[in-house]
Amino acid sequence: METWERTAVGARLQEAAAVDRAMERFGADTHRYRLRPPLPEPAIRAFEMTHGIELPPQYRSFVAEVGDGPAGPAHGLLPLITPRPEADDGWAVDDEWARDRLPGRLASAFPLTGPAPGRLGAAADTLTRGTLALADEGCGMYARLVLNGPHAGEIWLLDPEWGGFTPGERDFHSWYTKWLTGVSQPSQG
Repeated sequence: METWERTAVGARLQEAAAVDRAMERFGADTHRYRLRPPLPEPAIRAFEMTHGIELPPQYRSFVAEVGDGPAGPAHGLLPLITPRPEADDGWAVDDEWARDRLPGRLASAFPLTGPAPGRLGAAADTLTRGTLALADEGCGMYARLVLNGPHAGEIWLLDPEWGGFTPGERDFHSWYTKWLTGVSQPSQG
C-alpha cells in the first residue's frame, strides 16, 4: 500500500495555492487548498463500528495521517465524520453526505459488477449503496469510494443525468495523487 507524507502533501498544496492565488481552478474557491486536521484513530474506528464497515486502507490512512479534507479533487474532499462547517448553506452535497450516513447504507452491498452508463435518474440512490461520497463534481455529479465487494477501494464517478455510474480510478491514492500532481501546474488555456 502506498503511504502518505503529510508534509509533502501540505507542501504541494502550498505550491498550488501560490500558483492559483485568485482561486480560479475548478473547486479551489471551495477547498482553498487547505486541509482539516487528521482524525484521531478512535474517531475513525467509532465511525467504522457505527456503520458496520472497514474503510479502504488508502482512504483510511489519508484521513488519519494527512487530513479530513477539504483540499482535493473537484470541490474538495467531503469530511468523514462531521458535516462541512458551512453545511447550512443549502448545497445538494450536504444532503448526499447526510444520506450516506443513514443506518445501514454504507454497509449495504455495492450492487454493481460493472459500469452502469447512461441516465440513471432515481435509480442512482440504489446503485450508490455501499459507497461513500468523496467529492462533489458539481451539477449532481460525485466521486464515490466503493466500500465493499470486488470493487472495494475503487473510485467510481456518478453522473445520474448523463454519464451513469462508472469506474474512475483504481484506488484512492491514485485518484488523489493524480489531482495533487496536476493541481500545482499552471492552468492551460
